[in-house]
Amino acid sequence: MAESKARNTDDRYSKLTIGVCPDQWGVWFPEDEKQIHWETALDEMAEAGFSVMETGPFGYFPKDPKRLQEEMDKRGFQVVAGTGWGILHKPEAWADTEKTFREIAETHAAVGAEYIVHLPPMFRDEKTWAYTDDRVLSTEAWNAYISNADRLGRIMKEDYGLQMVLHPHGDSHIETPEDIDRVFQATDPDYVGFCLDTGHIVYGGGDPMELCRRYPERISYVHIKAMDEGLVKQAHDEDWPFGLAVAKGCSVAPPAGAPDMPAFVEALADLDKELYVVCEQDMYPCDPSVPLPNAIQTREYLASIGLGLR
Repeated sequence: MAESKARNTDDRYSKLTIGVCPDQWGVWFPEDEKQIHWETALDEMAEAGFSVMETGPFGYFPKDPKRLQEEMDKRGFQVVAGTGWGILHKPEAWADTEKTFREIAETHAAVGAEYIVHLPPMFRDEKTWAYTDDRVLSTEAWNAYISNADRLGRIMKEDYGLQMVLHPHGDSHIETPEDIDRVFQATDPDYVGFCLDTGHIVYGGGDPMELCRRYPERISYVHIKAMDEGLVKQAHDEDWPFGLAVAKGCSVAPPAGAPDMPAFVEALADLDKELYVVCEQDMYPCDPSVPLPNAIQTREYLASIGLGLR
């Protein structure tokens, strides 16, 4: 059964559960003509040996919890997390952000999810690459970001029983090690966890293994993916938008790229706590024939170093 592949049986790695999300299939948006149809992606995710799901952009899969549960059950998937984009640093955007996250939380709490991943808005558009926001936040905007992160995390936990985790991202206001330190120092650990995304941390010039050692208590959820360090350097040197870096192939299948995956899996095992580790690879837009064999290869490689079973 696919389910038995989610966890390694060795005690050292048995608290780490591998999962998947639509990003591994080149999906960034709820709807887009360049993306694979959700039913095809879901069938292929099951075929690739995954059984634990983060649902990705809200609306890509059915929003209705009953329908979502049926589709996941049909293929043996357990939903563990939902994902949302929401502006936290502009007071005038709060009402929309709260409404969006309540809608996502309602669906996901109903299907038994445990986490909700907050993706920060990017300051450049994902398709046009035009600037849509200030690159660096003012002190006032940063303070709003922090207080609204705590506020949103409290709502998610108290009203829906979900743990909110902040996600670092290229071309966003949480990207560099300094940004991440600032978030950890200012937010309330009861309400704001951290989604350790290896790819975006490498893209932002950080070290995922160092973060595991430095903030073990704040890391509550993981996205595992790799980046081509040469292309990441070029992207920063030439100030590419993140979308252009992806289009040029900066997100790669491990064991290629950084971080060093065996070292990272060992750092996760050292945390000695239950963690969902969700496979990703930024590939939007991609040929629909690419994701399935690529994901099988990635899942089997990760299983060979302790994350899940072959």
